Amino acid sequence: MLWRCERNLLYITRRRQILKTIPFKSIHYISSPQVCSKTTQEPLKLFSRESFDDPHQDFPNKSKPIILCPHIVYSALLNCPSDLIALSFFIWCAKQRDYFHNAQSFDYMTSVVTRLTGRCKTVRGIVSELERVGCVTKAQTFLLLLRIYWRGGMNEMVFETFEELGHFGYTPNTFARNIVMDVLFKIGRADIGIKVLKENQSPNFLSFNIALCNLCKLNDMVNVKHVIRIMLRKGFYPNVETFEMVLNCFCKMGRITEAYQVLGLIITLGISLSVNAWSVLIDGFCRFRRLDMAVYFLEKMVETGCSPNVVTYTSLIKGFMEAKMVSSAFSILDIVESNGHAPDLVFYNVLIDCLSKIGRYEDALDVFAGLSKQKLVPDSYTFCSLLSTLSLSRRFSLLPKLVCGLQVEADLVVYNALLSYFCKAGFSNQALELYDSMLDRGFTPDNYSFVGLLSGLCGARRIDEAVNVYQGIIMSYPTIDAYVHTVIIDRLVRVGKCHSAVKLFRRAILEKYPLDVVSYTVAIHGFLKGRRIAEASTLYSQMKDVGLSPNSFTYNIMLSGFCKEKDIKMVEQLLQEIIEARVELNYNTFVRVTKFIFKFHPSSLALNQLSEMWNLGLIPEEAMHVPLFDEFVSCVRVDEQNYSLLKGDVEDNQLLNSSSSDDFSDVAASIG
Repeated sequence: MLWRCERNLLYITRRRQILKTIPFKSIHYISSPQVCSKTTQEPLKLFSRESFDDPHQDFPNKSKPIILCPHIVYSALLNCPSDLIALSFFIWCAKQRDYFHNAQSFDYMTSVVTRLTGRCKTVRGIVSELERVGCVTKAQTFLLLLRIYWRGGMNEMVFETFEELGHFGYTPNTFARNIVMDVLFKIGRADIGIKVLKENQSPNFLSFNIALCNLCKLNDMVNVKHVIRIMLRKGFYPNVETFEMVLNCFCKMGRITEAYQVLGLIITLGISLSVNAWSVLIDGFCRFRRLDMAVYFLEKMVETGCSPNVVTYTSLIKGFMEAKMVSSAFSILDIVESNGHAPDLVFYNVLIDCLSKIGRYEDALDVFAGLSKQKLVPDSYTFCSLLSTLSLSRRFSLLPKLVCGLQVEADLVVYNALLSYFCKAGFSNQALELYDSMLDRGFTPDNYSFVGLLSGLCGARRIDEAVNVYQGIIMSYPTIDAYVHTVIIDRLVRVGKCHSAVKLFRRAILEKYPLDVVSYTVAIHGFLKGRRIAEASTLYSQMKDVGLSPNSFTYNIMLSGFCKEKDIKMVEQLLQEIIEARVELNYNTFVRVTKFIFKFHPSSLALNQLSEMWNLGLIPEEAMHVPLFDEFVSCVRVDEQNYSLLKGDVEDNQLLNSSSSDDFSDVAASIG
């Protein structure tokens, strides 16, 4: 047992009575086979108040020692005449050979110790009370209290108990350090948590697993890699579940290189990839539009004898839908049905959401209408997907008809969806009223709630109030994710408050709040919009230094900004990075870059880079239908086959107006 830290704690002797009215020694003589087989009512008699009141009463059948049963101990705890007696008895039972308290007993003791803490105020006060009734203070006393406080989420008392353990002359063992480390991560002090891990002289597998679980939740990629290296050096290896968690974290954050490294480590250690691990990898590549790699891993998955499940196919369909490869997505749907897989509600929720995002609103509504035929009952997530479809299609009048008779529990997910719905529909004041109603009903807001609230305030032009609310949120909820930080910065940039946006972002970096590539991209947008070009370049470099790879939004915003500033060197650098990253330019950015190069630098390296991008398929198809593209074709080196196809396509189509706005509203809207 982890909290037995000294050998002398395992040595059990007859001890004096903790209370004169409780002959604990007599518990040893209950015949265990008979007692453990009795109903729960008989233990209530054995440990009833009448038994405690008679100091001479002994239990029958003293010939055999008792093996304590959890349900007997739990019944006794319920019948203890006071919280102090219950805690004394709990500690005494924990010292008996081969007995371990179960979760039910610990849960009950959480309320007991909470009341004792309220009365005694401090851990030392509780220990003094225990000593007063004859309970000798040993290391195990503190370790049990530590575990109870930890289970009850009483973080301050965890730290106090840990300190008292040292004040009484005991050296905290690995289990105690693990608890303190876990609490430090949970309250957002990952730096101190890592320090506790490093200073632990005898870490075990649980030490590293606790650190990795918490760091993955915090999306702290740097420390995840650091902890894995320490773990391997110490001779511990992550299990399958831990590897899946780390893989999922890297893939979710777009850290494909690190995901490959983890995959290599799994293979090197001879661990077979589970269907969950395969699905995580496939989902990770689908998220970042690397569908070729997603399909490759699907083929490898099948080759190894691991069958894809509905979760795997859901990720693939979502990936193809987001890439607007609808026919391929429906082909996968046919495979799902032909293989006998029964799509679940999550599958259909994703399908409704994806169809609405690519403008297939009628199809999305048809899927929703067909759920009854599949004998599936819509849940809160279905309702959220439906709201998304209606808000994107601007068909607000359909909502009463579609939800008529639909019974969906008004949980936090529904409230968050309605908040987003009102904000997108332009009903900012209704969104704020809904947020107040949510609080009145006792719901605890989460990151999505905060996003809805901040979006509503900014949409109502209550900017100062939005900033104040944001500052209050980060003080009360230090573990909010990057999305909340990104939203307030983006909304400030949109309304022209670039200075305020940059100020908040700098504070986020200083306070080490979790930030992702979108957060940095929005901040870079703010710098560029505020004509702070040097700072935008510096922030772009810092983003790459912390291990965040630029995405398509980042490149498009940077290129647009530096074309506007007529900085050809930076444009050439960015184009080269885009070529290496195989990122496709969007239409407006391509037009802006091409106009800039032809007008100011027709003989620069950038022209050849555009040629290479065309050969790699990184030029948007719609860009071929603008007058400027004809000039581009005649100037750049395009291979002969592509050139002839391109010229024929251009000649057969009506040319569109090439005018484009110089602002960043299109990209900013995509980020938002």
